[in-house]
Amino acid sequence: MQKNEEIKEKLPKVIVVVGPTASGKTSLAIELAKRLNGEIISADSMQIYKDMSIGTAKPTIEEMQGIPHYLLDFVEPNEDFNVAKYKEMAEEKIEEILSKGKLPIIVGGTGLYIDTLLKGIEFSEVPRDEDYCKELEKKVEQEGVNWLENELRKIDPDSANKIEKNNIRRMIRALEIYKVTGKTKTQLDLESIKGPKYEYYVFGILWNREELYQRINYRVDVMLESGLIKEVEKIMQTKGFSKTALQGLGYKEVVNYLDGKITYEEMVEKIKMETRRYAKRQMTWFKRNDKIIWLDGKNKELYKEAIKYLQ
Repeated sequence: MQKNEEIKEKLPKVIVVVGPTASGKTSLAIELAKRLNGEIISADSMQIYKDMSIGTAKPTIEEMQGIPHYLLDFVEPNEDFNVAKYKEMAEEKIEEILSKGKLPIIVGGTGLYIDTLLKGIEFSEVPRDEDYCKELEKKVEQEGVNWLENELRKIDPDSANKIEKNNIRRMIRALEIYKVTGKTKTQLDLESIKGPKYEYYVFGILWNREELYQRINYRVDVMLESGLIKEVEKIMQTKGFSKTALQGLGYKEVVNYLDGKITYEEMVEKIKMETRRYAKRQMTWFKRNDKIIWLDGKNKELYKEAIKYLQ
């Protein structure tokens, strides 16, 4: 046990700030960076995309307050990106920040990105079987999503329980992995956990549900006033969206509005509702991690509370 403690003591320290959307993660990370000589790495799967700034609540130059930010604005909206690439790039940036004698601060609400770093997951490339995927997609069109879920449950009940029912792409990928490798996604995930490379201090921002939902509703109103519709129009007219980028909160709703499928009022309500649902899923994900130190979102000097824990 003592040896493990000694090894842990030698690992470089990294701060992580997590929480649901609109909880104040960016503000806390910037305050900590200013006071602890830190630089920030984003862990947000939508803020990676160029031109998708308003809808993803990407920090502005003014909000950054001179603190360097990494892994923002580097993927075209019509390109795909995955968690394996994220981990590789995030660890490169952690090393770069440490080499300058500064403190890396990871901030974001994408639980999969965060867990990949905290658990030290090493990804092995599983080849694709496009024909099999197309076959499954056709079957889903004929039989419905329940059929797909049942097929996955037969071979990998753990993945069937974890993957949201409306996430057809992830369920198909789990079945594809089994067909290609003969191993379930759950088995491969367990084999891939190698342990963290750094000593992570993870802070989460906690709000009661009503207050968080009010913050979300207000943020959506501000996004629309700031030009979210024009932002979406511009991307549609130039590069277009990949399937992954279109999953960004608010984007598919605005596309549906521009296509005349829903009214403006329906679009606004749908964005607010989907954002609230997403926040709930984020909290469910993060609450599984018992190493997160939860801070009260109402505290106007959250950074002081975080620094107390670090000391």
